[in-house]
Amino acid sequence: MYTGKEYFSKNQAWHVEDSRWKALQIIKMIERNRIRPSSICEVGCGAGETLNQLHCMMANHVSFVGYEISPQAFKLCRQREKGRLRFSLINQFEDDTTCFDVVLAIDVIEHVEDYFSFLRRLRKKGALKLFHIPLDLSVQAVLRSSPILKARQNVGHIHYFTKETAFAALKETGFKILDWFYTSGSIDLPAKRFETLLARLPRKLLYGLNKDAAARILGGFSIMVLAE
Repeated sequence: MYTGKEYFSKNQAWHVEDSRWKALQIIKMIERNRIRPSSICEVGCGAGETLNQLHCMMANHVSFVGYEISPQAFKLCRQREKGRLRFSLINQFEDDTTCFDVVLAIDVIEHVEDYFSFLRRLRKKGALKLFHIPLDLSVQAVLRSSPILKARQNVGHIHYFTKETAFAALKETGFKILDWFYTSGSIDLPAKRFETLLARLPRKLLYGLNKDAAARILGGFSIMVLAE
């Protein structure tokens, strides 16, 4: 799906429009844990715009590397390359000698066929890891079924998580969770579908009352997780 043209045919911008918002969530986690990295890599960096945003937001001594397997996405990455920001069209695990202060896996593990092996191998790539994981499983998603099928067909999600199963997967592959918070893309970002717009108010109201309940019942949320 990613090395061929299937994903690109459905997502030609490679979700660049969400990149600044994602970068802000990453900065939030870095700042609240007082992390001072010198090197950051992103595994599955897509078009590279999230790293590009981080490059603009962070100190001048920080270097950035993005790994991507899609030739189409890599062409978009190359347009963003500059002195402290570079990209590689390889599987990140082929570069076994390089380690980083922070490793990003932003909206990645739900796409990976064997994500347990992926996570175990990712542990060796750096001191700290930052995951952004969509919580596709919710009461309304299971009842309707169409949101899960759309995520599978349009954006290649082949695994579906709740907060609890995401945490379990990380712990079972050897990670220690240091911090986490919900992210509310369904509220913060412009609605791409009419049904997302309709659901925004009830999601916002329930999220204000009980974040766990909003994620479990209505869905539309993700978690940002810091682990080592």
